[in-house]
Amino acid sequence: MATDIFYNGHFVGETEDSAKFLENLKEKRRDGETPRELGARFDHLTNTILLTTDIGRVLRPLVIVKDGKSLLTQEIIDKVNSGSMSWNDLIDQGIIEYVDASEEDNLFIAMYEKELTKEHTHSEIDPIAMFGLVTSLVPFANHDQSSRLARGSKTQKQSLGLYAANYLDLIDTDVSILHYPQKPIVRSFVYDYGNFYPAGQNVIVAIMPYDGYNMSDALVLNKGSLDRGLARSTYFRPYGSTELFYTGNLSDEICIPNKDVTGYRTEKKYRLLEDDGIVFPEADMSEEDVVIGKISPPKFLLEMEEISLAKSKKENSTVIKQGEKGVVDAVFITTDEEGRKIIQTRLRDTRIPEIGDKFATPHGQKGILGFIAKEEDIPFSSRGIKPDLIFNPHGLPSRMTVSYLMELLSGKVGCVSGKIIDGTAFSLNDTTDLEKTLQELGFRADGKETMYDPITGKPLEAKIFIGNMYYLRLKYMVANKIQVRASGKITLLTRQPVEGRAKGGALRLGEMEKDALVAHGASLLLKERFSSDNVVVFVCPTCGSMGIRDRTKNKEVCPLCGNQKLEPVEISYASKLLVEELLSMHLFPHLVLKNKYDY
Repeated sequence: MATDIFYNGHFVGETEDSAKFLENLKEKRRDGETPRELGARFDHLTNTILLTTDIGRVLRPLVIVKDGKSLLTQEIIDKVNSGSMSWNDLIDQGIIEYVDASEEDNLFIAMYEKELTKEHTHSEIDPIAMFGLVTSLVPFANHDQSSRLARGSKTQKQSLGLYAANYLDLIDTDVSILHYPQKPIVRSFVYDYGNFYPAGQNVIVAIMPYDGYNMSDALVLNKGSLDRGLARSTYFRPYGSTELFYTGNLSDEICIPNKDVTGYRTEKKYRLLEDDGIVFPEADMSEEDVVIGKISPPKFLLEMEEISLAKSKKENSTVIKQGEKGVVDAVFITTDEEGRKIIQTRLRDTRIPEIGDKFATPHGQKGILGFIAKEEDIPFSSRGIKPDLIFNPHGLPSRMTVSYLMELLSGKVGCVSGKIIDGTAFSLNDTTDLEKTLQELGFRADGKETMYDPITGKPLEAKIFIGNMYYLRLKYMVANKIQVRASGKITLLTRQPVEGRAKGGALRLGEMEKDALVAHGASLLLKERFSSDNVVVFVCPTCGSMGIRDRTKNKEVCPLCGNQKLEPVEISYASKLLVEELLSMHLFPHLVLKNKYDY
């Protein structure tokens, strides 16, 4: 039976012997006759050969195996070590090749060379090569559940540290810098090889419950540690403005606006501006303070307004957003190619961890800060050590993050012995050596210690597992998420509150939130929530259409039947809008009135 061949999704031909065709094609690829990036896969279900050279595919290197023997011999490894052979030489000589995820389905790959059999087609260069760059940073990653590992890789990208060495010269949106970043004590060799900037801190972790404050995934932090600078960061936010040119020889002007400008704010809002209309560095600012004063010409000029152009100018300053505060860190003034003046300012705000801020480990154990305990209320060991962080033991069995415990144990050994521990994935299969070292250092082999109740001074009944590990503070903070609103802006169309925190909008009360309030019997709260867009309409009792009320003449009239006695009815503006939209579609909804007590 002939096998169809597709190249990048297009049918290009067929072959009678699919195995021979693929074998020849791979030989040509290894000899450099076809592109190195070519992927060749045989699909058993559809009996087709799929060839791909599309861009964007992830390729990874594997050692080629022939007759159960790896082509990467010890002799070749020695040549690579001595520098007489390079990586490209290995590829050119057909010892190593790149394969994509599609082709990998047809391969039989051995993890280690000692596992090779006649059936194997390839061997891993090193087991860690199966991971991506970020996942390979996780200590002892092979002892974690795969889904947790994927989640841990994601949280590493959200951690605070040094995102760039020249951050003081950059104007970036929504970035933070950790004040005292540290390199991990237990780390993969990839960490040093990749020359990463540090993005976390080594903390002492005790695995124990703490009065229910670290329930679920919540954490308890030691206030003493926070006061000494643990997880402290600075948040940066840019504010900028540009002097634009308009037709008619008009342009914006960066200055302190005069009182005769339309939309003038209060004098207090402009208090921090210097003579050039720009705020001075190190100014302490809060919401609605003006950072850059600017006035713009009117968009539409009437005939008479040309004479009094000054009075018609509009206030167009850059102000601090709602709920934000900070100190002006830097001011940059420049011009673009067209000679327009550009002003960029950067605000900084010191962020000390507070309840609700997010923390995580590279093992996918993420959680928010549930309680900041006083230093004197935290259990201590016989050596007087108090943990910086208390983690709930119930977060471990179901998550199966064994490497979390292994990192704690290794971190403890590293701290006490003053060494960096190699935590590369697949490098440690059992913790016997660690336990032995810990015992030699005067600790219990299992990493547990007797902890003492800080209130009674008595030892706790259970032995507590305590050690050192690398914790990350993530960019999600309460200060950027908190949202409060009373009455405020509404949308023009529905007259309901605007959406979004940045616009000063409200939180939507949905069906399920409504059910919760009904269950609580909070009827007045429900009434208030569902009357944000209430409006009084005048309805004709005869024909059921909405009528008109002329307040100046104090007259009522129904446009359909001419009735002059209408009834005031309170409905939501959204309902009124629906009725009017139906009318515009030539549908006539009748509003039938009856006394609310006539049931």
